[in-house]
Amino acid sequence: MRIHSTSAKQSERGFSYVMLMVAIVVIGVAMSVAARQWKTMVQREQEADLLAKGIEIQNALALYSATKKAGRVMPGEVYPQTLAELTKQPKPFLRKVYLDPVGRAEWDLLRAPTGGIMGVRSKSRSKPIKQRAFPLVVRHFEGKPTYYDWVFQFPNPSMPTLVLPGTQPQGSAPGQSAAPGGSGQANPLPPTNLTPPPVSPPLSTTAS
Repeated sequence: MRIHSTSAKQSERGFSYVMLMVAIVVIGVAMSVAARQWKTMVQREQEADLLAKGIEIQNALALYSATKKAGRVMPGEVYPQTLAELTKQPKPFLRKVYLDPVGRAEWDLLRAPTGGIMGVRSKSRSKPIKQRAFPLVVRHFEGKPTYYDWVFQFPNPSMPTLVLPGTQPQGSAPGQSAAPGGSGQANPLPPTNLTPPPVSPPLSTTAS
């Protein structure tokens, strides 16, 4: 009886050990899945914050340029030398100088050829989760491989160039108007017939 009892106890201890190992594996898998889900959720929040702050800076750059050019004829755009310049009183264009939400650091600044800051972008080379359905002002972000390719700038490729009334479209000669099909060629004038009409011979009269 003692031998049978000892064997049963060993079997129970072995079964308990196996169940404990299975439970540890299950808990490990569950924690791994939860960690991935948490990481994805945090990344999505960072992406949304990046879009919100980037678009706000982009809009601030547009307002800054429009204000500086108001009432003056100036070629090109006018840009600030620093982001802090956008926050100056009495008329700030930006609430505060934000940090990059994804890289957790300062932005990578895009400098204009004429000087000043024309845009910002994250320094992160990570792949975004969001690939489509962007806001209209940054719809050119679709399919970009990294956050570094999300450039918030003014002017930006997502907004069409406006042609003011009375201005000459680029590439057309003076006196020409663009055809409805967009070819840019002038509408031809109707042909002028320079050949005079035939003259009928005079009717002959006979004496009665």
